[in-house]
Amino acid sequence: MVNKVSSDSTQLPYAYYDLKFVCPPSPDVKRVGLNLGEILRGDRIAGSDYNIIMGRDIECEHLCDVEVDAAGIERSSALIRNSYVVEWILDNLPGATSYVSMDKTRKYYAAGFKLGSYENDVAYINNHVTMIIRYRPDGNNPGKNLIVAFEVYPKSVRATPGQCPKKLDNAKPLALDPAQETMTIPYSYSVYFKEDLDIKYSDRWDLYFLNSSDSNNIHWLAIINSLVIASFLTAVVAIIMLRTLSRDIQTYNQEGHGEDDKDLSEDIGGWKLVHGDVFRPPVHKGVLASLIGTGVQMFVMAFSILFIAALGLLSPSYRGGFLSIALFLFAFAGVFSGYFSSQLYKSFKGEKWLKNALRTSMLVPGILLGCVVVLNFFSWSQSSSSAIPFGTLVVLISMWLFILVPLVVVGGWIGFMRPAIESPTRIKQIPRQIPPTPWYMKVKFAIFIGGLIPFAAILIELLFILKSVWQDKTGYYYMYGFLGLTFCILMVTVVEISIVTTYFQLCAEDYNWWWRSFLVGTGSAFWIFGYSIWYYFAKLELSGFVSGLLFFSYSLIGCVVYGLSTGTVSFLAAYFFVHRIYLAVKTD
Repeated sequence: MVNKVSSDSTQLPYAYYDLKFVCPPSPDVKRVGLNLGEILRGDRIAGSDYNIIMGRDIECEHLCDVEVDAAGIERSSALIRNSYVVEWILDNLPGATSYVSMDKTRKYYAAGFKLGSYENDVAYINNHVTMIIRYRPDGNNPGKNLIVAFEVYPKSVRATPGQCPKKLDNAKPLALDPAQETMTIPYSYSVYFKEDLDIKYSDRWDLYFLNSSDSNNIHWLAIINSLVIASFLTAVVAIIMLRTLSRDIQTYNQEGHGEDDKDLSEDIGGWKLVHGDVFRPPVHKGVLASLIGTGVQMFVMAFSILFIAALGLLSPSYRGGFLSIALFLFAFAGVFSGYFSSQLYKSFKGEKWLKNALRTSMLVPGILLGCVVVLNFFSWSQSSSSAIPFGTLVVLISMWLFILVPLVVVGGWIGFMRPAIESPTRIKQIPRQIPPTPWYMKVKFAIFIGGLIPFAAILIELLFILKSVWQDKTGYYYMYGFLGLTFCILMVTVVEISIVTTYFQLCAEDYNWWWRSFLVGTGSAFWIFGYSIWYYFAKLELSGFVSGLLFFSYSLIGCVVYGLSTGTVSFLAAYFFVHRIYLAVKTD
């Protein structure tokens, strides 16, 4: 089966049969049904006219001749110049280019094969492929074989139309001459079956990962780096919780105090003085409740999909599985979104629960889906297979309106019917005046520092993710165990940063911690987006306005999803921390 052509130099894949310079499919060829994730990642799988019969070698067989006009010649030259790679599939294995490690001790595969080569400003198209299909006997079914590898060796061959090249080894390459108005490209192929008992059927995907196995030490280094940062923060939090806070609470409870706190001793100050204002509802409380609800939804989706992947339940043979499962988890996590949003909204003394639930289901999901639709027009303009078909857009919008929104409303109703979390202290009628704060206690500086530390904890793993998404599109990211560990350490780091910054803010007698705790948690998202900008200019060689637009837009969307998750975790950590410390003090 054929799929698509893609390149690390652009963000625009194309369906194989949409290329006017390849052999068109015969009427008998049918397209393969795709799951939602496959469609979103630009896959367009269809059958082919290659005649492959198990155990039958073909030295050379002519496939077709394609008449290409000047536009087709220019188009094929441009794709070859941008290093496009062809993706084929046999027995659910991607056609692979075979490589040997530097020490010549291991063989490994890279999915796909080159569309052509570009040398001295001349493009040469690979119009002949030699397919080597490795197999081993099926021990459970005598007389049957199992395919364990699918290697493709492309070659540019100048041949007479309608015939196979006479000598493949010494044949001259077929150059694409832009000066010609038309040219004929003859396509041919060879097939060889080889028995290989060294590859087990259960391990046949391992060859696609061997080139990445050397990075295990780097992943462990990333984990150690993250653990060191988290351990340091844990020590700081332990000091605050076990020593400073315990001493403050004990001293505060022993001192006499009244409603205006005038009878407190001079040693009692800071966070103890704002007990009458610390639970005062913030400005734009409905928006904050909606963002927290959506953040919980994002967190549930991320945690669930990483847990499933870390258990090894997401095989690379299940193309698009990660995206498909993530989307369905996001939709069904709407119950959690509505519940937590309503609970928080009710604690803010809000009464319009349905309005809050609808805002939660519409605000962030609606904006993100709208951005995807707008970006889709740019992909459509380039005739890229990454453009979401109209039918799939209808499915996405239907999932939003008919699954996500009702589930958020249901969760919102359940959350509003349950008792709200009561504030442990009484809110004063007149807000306390907040004293001037030094520069290092400002919100921007807190976001800067509060984001830097979690960013440093995930930086090494982030490099692998960016490389997998933007630079190695035909590769497979499979280090979900390391990613899960990094995710857990990241959450611990965010929680500890939130507790520390909230504590120091309250000590400065600033009780406006609601929005600040959320924004501090999103700080590392700003660092990641800034790093993505550097990565674009320093590491990538993307060509074209649309590719750049897609890179920055999808990077921004990813950072928004990440920031909502970490911001919500930060907010909830601060929320329970503040409740806990004021529950321990005695107030009138």
